[in-house]
Amino acid sequence: MIQLLFTLLAAEAALVLVLLFRTPARRLALLALDRAKRGRGPVMVRTVAATMIVVLGSSGYSIAKIRRRVGDLGQLTPTDQVLASRHLLEASLMGYSLFLGIIIDRLHHYIRELRTMKKNMEAVTKQSRVLEEAKHGSVEGIQQYQKEISSLNEQVQELKRLSEKKTEELKTAEANALALQKQSEGLLTEYERLIAENEQFRSQLQSMDLRMSHSDGKKNT
Repeated sequence: MIQLLFTLLAAEAALVLVLLFRTPARRLALLALDRAKRGRGPVMVRTVAATMIVVLGSSGYSIAKIRRRVGDLGQLTPTDQVLASRHLLEASLMGYSLFLGIIIDRLHHYIRELRTMKKNMEAVTKQSRVLEEAKHGSVEGIQQYQKEISSLNEQVQELKRLSEKKTEELKTAEANALALQKQSEGLLTEYERLIAENEQFRSQLQSMDLRMSHSDGKKNT
């Protein structure tokens, strides 16, 4: 167990050193960590870490249990001293291993973020350069666009004037239409009045004809 912890601690320390310095080995280490964090890798790491924490707690409990014997016996036996030293060594190795594991995880995370930030900065720098070049190289184009905009503004003003003129003409036509409508209504009323008078005159003429025919018939008799 102690040899395994020493091997794990040495491997973690070597990995920390590889991640700290910018060498080709760091790229390989980052690729290995990227693959380890995919799929079932995080679950396995958490399981191992949880097991080590449990064993660390057990070692701490064993050390505390051995230390209690000092009060009962006055001093520890050689066997208890060896066991306490062994448990203390195991607990120390497991604690250092867990600490280095956290360090490795944070270093990997920060290195990936740093690379992402560098890529974003390079992209922004390239984009700003392109914009600067476009700004310096497109002065004539900007002037041409300004001329086109001014001509379009003139056309818009002309269209506004035409629209106002057409609106006035439309209002005049509507007023004329209303006047004609009122005039036609007056003519229709006058026409109806004339028809009524004509009917009245006809009835009067018919009544006069009847009277004249009756008077002629009386004279002949």
